[in-house]
Amino acid sequence: MGKIIAIANQKGGVGKTTTSVNLAASLGVLEKKVLLIDADPQANATSGLGIDVESVEVGTYQLLEHSSSAKDAIVTTNSPNLDLIPSHIDLVAIEIELVDVENREYMLKNAVDKLKDDYDYVLIDCAPSLGLLTLNALTAADSVIIPIQCEYFALEGLGKLLNTIKSVQKIHNVNLDIEGLLLTMYDQRLRLSNQVVDEVKKHFDQMVFDTIIQRNVRLSEAPSYGESIISYDASSKGADNYLNLAHELIKKNEKE
Repeated sequence: MGKIIAIANQKGGVGKTTTSVNLAASLGVLEKKVLLIDADPQANATSGLGIDVESVEVGTYQLLEHSSSAKDAIVTTNSPNLDLIPSHIDLVAIEIELVDVENREYMLKNAVDKLKDDYDYVLIDCAPSLGLLTLNALTAADSVIIPIQCEYFALEGLGKLLNTIKSVQKIHNVNLDIEGLLLTMYDQRLRLSNQVVDEVKKHFDQMVFDTIIQRNVRLSEAPSYGESIISYDASSKGADNYLNLAHELIKKNEKE
């Protein structure tokens, strides 16, 4: 039975989509069967895997509306063992459309629960907000990865996110776990980067992944070619970091 992992942080620009796409691709390369769900109206995970967003007719929006089944929404990608449920800008409307719907927090859970047996890992790339889309992802997930960038305001907003996770655990999903905090955009030359790493490790200790994602030019170039870092430049530092993260995640989950 697969594990559903949401990748969430309401702050933008922390490496959420970069992590979703490249962790999914890395797990696929390590022969795990992976599904990535793009639950962000910006659809960057969709375009980052080479899918033309304008051509998406069935995706996360139809899933949440229950006008389509999860199986019908799946597209295959060029990345080994990696499937995608794409997103489209129309997903923006879903928060308003579901506002009066009963059990609206469970729409994604009801749609993807049936897929758990088909995959080793289901990753959900969340929108940079704590709205209904992220709430749906956290309700559907077994655990959550929180990317934190190694920059000045790194811990700002983290308390808010952890409180949201606590209330989801209390009300909607008692089994939701924190998979780990992932430090991203690390630059070892900067004192500030090192201070953030020390501070996060001091506060959260065991919750922090050993793998740290370093700033890497190839990593930021890959999405514009519609490729994961693994297919764009497998010898880059970014590919190395995400493969290490995938190994760490697999090892952690095999122990449990």
